[in-house]
Amino acid sequence: MKRPLYPLFLDLQDRPVLLVGAGQVATQKLTALLTAGAQVTVVAPDASDVIAQAATDGVLRWHRRRFVATDLDGVYLVIAATADSAVNAEVAKAAALRQIFVNAVDDPQAATAYAAAQIVRGGVTVAISSGGRAPAVSRLLRETLEQLLPSDEDLARWVTEASALRSDWQRHHVPLGQRYRELLRRILDGQKPTESASAKEASAKEASASSSSATVTSTEQAA
Repeated sequence: MKRPLYPLFLDLQDRPVLLVGAGQVATQKLTALLTAGAQVTVVAPDASDVIAQAATDGVLRWHRRRFVATDLDGVYLVIAATADSAVNAEVAKAAALRQIFVNAVDDPQAATAYAAAQIVRGGVTVAISSGGRAPAVSRLLRETLEQLLPSDEDLARWVTEASALRSDWQRHHVPLGQRYRELLRRILDGQKPTESASAKEASAKEASASSSSATVTSTEQAA
């Protein structure tokens, strides 16, 4: 049985990404890559109108030919979005030699990275993956979660509150478990992200410790 995948999000801002294929699926992938700020190069003999126009506009580079292994030089990620399993296998083999992750669309045998079904709401991204085994299940779970998650506005408020409190928590070394409980309480109460109760408690303890230390020093000096 294959081991579980390690989930993570990639920062592709200004990083070179290769997209092999330029049909409808590749066009869908392109939108997400450009949104992430990637520097996209497309390799394909023909392209959709969207990709061709993006190349004309200078949004991406398009090499109008078949894939060659040197196309992978300097890239952080490659996406094989072709309907040709032989091409996908060729891309996967060349990527493995260069230790580059490859996402092969609808071809899990050629992939080492798998795209997730996503929900983006209020600055939060929720991603679901079946490791390429059952994308339909991932989509079904995504649609279910979309009905359960808070609104865009509420999630944005949660993120704002947690972000405002985070530096306070870190400064006062508030334990993670205590942070979660306090954030939940604030979310439920609708409180504004002023100094947290945990941080105030930590400040009080520090002040008390400083006061006690000063008293002891004063007593020692008097003695």
